[in-house]
Amino acid sequence: MGVLTAALGVFLIAYPLATATITTVLLGWVLIFVGIAEFVFALHSRTVGKFFLKLLLGVLYGVTGIALAFFPFEGVEALTGLLGTLLLIQAGVLTATAFQVKPVDGWGWFLADAAASLIMGILIIARWPSSSAWAIGTLVGVAVLMGGISRIMIASTIRRGASGVDSAVQRAA
Repeated sequence: MGVLTAALGVFLIAYPLATATITTVLLGWVLIFVGIAEFVFALHSRTVGKFFLKLLLGVLYGVTGIALAFFPFEGVEALTGLLGTLLLIQAGVLTATAFQVKPVDGWGWFLADAAASLIMGILIIARWPSSSAWAIGTLVGVAVLMGGISRIMIASTIRRGASGVDSAVQRAA
């Protein structure tokens, strides 16, 4: 299963715009269903305030989901801009965290993570909206590829551990 997942990750990286479009449509449909669920939850609210809050959330989720599901290319552009902005915000938060924990060993990893987030955020925002063609699809593909590789490595470690236990049991017997 890990090899199949890793292969899928490579495929997704090779076709980043298609990956981003499919991801956006899928997210849109998820948000549509969440909006419907929020509407149902609103009907079961016990107070008027909670009813209107859940109703408003349901409408917000539903409208956002419809926009993403039925206008996927514009949705990819919007999500890419949001991603770049979030990476820049994350870089700032990680920088502040790094300097807050500075005397602790390993604080530099926070700073390295901040630098990577800053570079990715700048690369995405500087070329936005053209970066929409590669950013989300590539990141989804890398995430799937890394998931496949980690599954392969975990399975290999488990097999090695199991064979070590088997040989120890045979020696003891």
